[in-house]
Amino acid sequence: MTPTHRDARDPGTKGPRGLGSRKKERIDELAATAGASGPVDEAGAIDDTAGVSLIASAWRRLRRSPVFLVGLAITIAFVVLAIVSSWLAPHDPGEWLLYDKVSPQSNPIPGPEPGFPLGADDKGRDLLSRLLVGSRQTLIVGVCATLFGLAGGLVLGTLAGAFSGWVDSVIMRIVDVMLSIPSLLLAFSISAVASRPSQWTLIIAIAIVQIPIFARLLRGSMLAQRSKDHVLAARALGVKKSAIVLRHMLPNSLGPVIVQATLVLATAIIDAAALSFLGLGNPDDRNPEWGQMLGRAQTYIYDHPHLAFYPAICIIIVALGFTLMGESLREALDPKSRR
Repeated sequence: MTPTHRDARDPGTKGPRGLGSRKKERIDELAATAGASGPVDEAGAIDDTAGVSLIASAWRRLRRSPVFLVGLAITIAFVVLAIVSSWLAPHDPGEWLLYDKVSPQSNPIPGPEPGFPLGADDKGRDLLSRLLVGSRQTLIVGVCATLFGLAGGLVLGTLAGAFSGWVDSVIMRIVDVMLSIPSLLLAFSISAVASRPSQWTLIIAIAIVQIPIFARLLRGSMLAQRSKDHVLAARALGVKKSAIVLRHMLPNSLGPVIVQATLVLATAIIDAAALSFLGLGNPDDRNPEWGQMLGRAQTYIYDHPHLAFYPAICIIIVALGFTLMGESLREALDPKSRR
């Protein structure tokens, strides 16, 4: 027997079989060092482990994000405070409790005293109670305006994304015209048309301003869904177009729109405060709202700035909370920003 044949059969020699055995042992050692549970039996083998959904993956990043946690804490505190504000308020926000202490010459604004930690306004109404109850009105305006704007945007965005041709062109040109006008100016113009300003005219004006934002975003998401494999497969199987749009395209396009709603809610609160400050909100000051309180405080801004400071800082903190939470959600759900 020749040496060449002996090396080929004997694993302990330097032949091809011996070299392959030593390579496999080396690979097993490296795999064990890297934390593998056993030797590598087959090149390219993948462990059969369960996958992680997009929501679960996003939540893993969000719960470690201090920015999201701060925004979530502010948002939850604001919502809970708005719900229980009627029970937390120490006095009736519309009752003139300290009016006998109001003197236009010497004491136009009563200061803090027992039972009134923040003092009162120019009519002797408890400032703390008005701030607490005003949070509920601010939440109602912001949430209702965002929901109405989201509903209108869903209708226009779905029509534009599902149909091409003249339907898409007409809707997008209307959206472009609305987006070309500054949002606050457009909301001001819509509110000024109403014969009598009220809380509902404020909600409608802000909702109309938000509609094109949702419509354009949803249209873009639905256009991206039109070329997906599951949509093409449904078309090949002869599924009706309405079923494809409502069951396949629309549900998979709502993620960015819902995230945008949290950011729009912060904008809606600021716009509502601005319109109320200009006198286009609810004229009945027995139901206080933070923007309305800012408008009434401008008369005493130099001598008693705290009347404007308290509602202003409340608006800033709440808007900041929704913004931090919305930005964190958008980054967590965006595949390009994952680390």
